Amino acid sequence: MDNLSDTLEKLKLTGSDCTSDKLDGCLDCLLQALGQNKQMRIPCVDAGLIPPLVQLLNCKDQEILLQTGRALGNICYDSHSLQAQLINMGVIPTLVKLLGVHSQNTHLTEMCLVAFGNLAELESSKEQFASTNVADELVKLFKKQSEHEKKEMIFEVLAPLAENDAIKLQLVEAGLVECLLDIVHLTVNSEKDDDVAELKTASDLMVLLLLGDESMQKLFEGGKGSVFQRVLSWLPSHNHQLQLAGALAIANFARNDGNCIHMVDNGIVQKLIDLLDRHVEEGNVTVQHAALSALRNLAIPVVNKAKMLSAGVAEEVLKFLKSEMPPVQFKLLGTLRMLIDAQAEAAEQLGKNTKLVERLVEWCEAKDHAGVMGESNRLLSALIRHSKSKDVIRTIVESGGIKHLVTMATSEHVIMQNEALVALGLIAALELQTAECELESAKLVQVLHRLLSDERSAPEIKYNSMVLICAVMGSEPLHKEVQSLAFLDVVSKLRSHENKTVAQQASLTEQKLTVQS
Repeated sequence: MDNLSDTLEKLKLTGSDCTSDKLDGCLDCLLQALGQNKQMRIPCVDAGLIPPLVQLLNCKDQEILLQTGRALGNICYDSHSLQAQLINMGVIPTLVKLLGVHSQNTHLTEMCLVAFGNLAELESSKEQFASTNVADELVKLFKKQSEHEKKEMIFEVLAPLAENDAIKLQLVEAGLVECLLDIVHLTVNSEKDDDVAELKTASDLMVLLLLGDESMQKLFEGGKGSVFQRVLSWLPSHNHQLQLAGALAIANFARNDGNCIHMVDNGIVQKLIDLLDRHVEEGNVTVQHAALSALRNLAIPVVNKAKMLSAGVAEEVLKFLKSEMPPVQFKLLGTLRMLIDAQAEAAEQLGKNTKLVERLVEWCEAKDHAGVMGESNRLLSALIRHSKSKDVIRTIVESGGIKHLVTMATSEHVIMQNEALVALGLIAALELQTAECELESAKLVQVLHRLLSDERSAPEIKYNSMVLICAVMGSEPLHKEVQSLAFLDVVSKLRSHENKTVAQQASLTEQKLTVQS
């Protein structure tokens, strides 16, 4: 310990004097001590060694730079607080500069890459990295590499950096995408482990770059971009990794209406249907999920819905109803819900499909998978709201779906509450007698009383609850329940509600309750 203390003192005294003969020996001694005992990191920090070491990174001597970088790496390894200290001291721009100046020195570039990999894990580092030319330097370095291990090392730095949207765009502008496409082209037909790994890493990174709005739009280039065209060619590939990356890339390109409309008009739907068709029987779950994600996003613009329905998307999606994989179930439900929005004919056709409705009712009870349960409820409601069909309502009643819609009306999400109440209002208006028993056993009237009594209920929830109360008065057993729960008291208070629509509906509901009491 005394020897180390002496070494620390000497090192502090030499400062950034790279010409000092003592410096090389001090760094050697320090590295040796750190290598032998990890506990020596704390005395190094306590002795205030980090600032003089950071100063030494401005030295021109490559051997001293290398030893300094290794010493800092050893001291700060696995300590986010110490790494944050380095970031605050401005070490990132210094290291990026070193990488550019000494790109021919293999050991120094590796030292910089290891440092980048550690620092890039901290969110606070991303802004500093984005203010440097790290993207250009890394892409330049990447282009020079032929060995798998070296490329892998750079990939390990690129992946965390590319989580930042500004850096995504910088990497795209630096030409990383072209490098990635070249790797895909060279490795796609290879069965070597290294090539398979490189293909996966390159295609995954490609998809990550497309998560940034600006980088994605730059690569889309109005649907005419060479990158977009290359990605399209991945869909019919026999390589599952490329199929997956292609479908995920399409889902990422489909994040605004303009892109979605262009892609649907240019035949992307059939390519995705063909891809899904290859994965119906014992297919690849990740590919199924990705392709369904792409179709769901493409179905969002109003003008795309009818085109996608006529292309047979609903029929294709229904082939996956038997899937037991929650991620696939979730995307399947979301795709169908997007497709039938304001599409009455499609909603009616699907709503009369007993197999679909029975599966939805089953999934409405999937308590272990909240996303699947929520989407099932929303699709059940959507089938009624968009079809306004008596046949659909009868199918849902017969399949036991009413209780789930009543439960949905108590959801913590206002949008789901509202969708449920509108669907229940249509049931009461169109098929009250058919649904009467199910509405009664699901305790609809008690739920409505709670919603109207709860001050936290949103105005639209109060409004639709009162509309529903008026509608169920046509049923004798439900009417009796309304009378037994003193709705008049609750409704009369709402006549002075700050929302005029709620106040007006409260007056109408009060009149109806008074007349029929």
